[in-house]
Amino acid sequence: METLLIVDGMTCSHCEASVTKALEEVKGVEKVDVDLSTKEVKVTHNDVSNEKLKEAVEDIGFDVSEIK
Repeated sequence: METLLIVDGMTCSHCEASVTKALEEVKGVEKVDVDLSTKEVKVTHNDVSNEKLKEAVEDIGFDVSEIK
């Protein structure tokens, strides 16, 4: 299953690494791909709720503006 998050506030590779790490720590997440230029974060997972993904990102200080 894939979920696309639009994450506001990412500006550098450190932000990218922080978001990747936070999402990889969510049980069921298999892969995270971050595109800084579009603010898109593609998460491949085994039936993880959108709310859990959003919470993982927002807990480290970023905003999720959209979930697709």
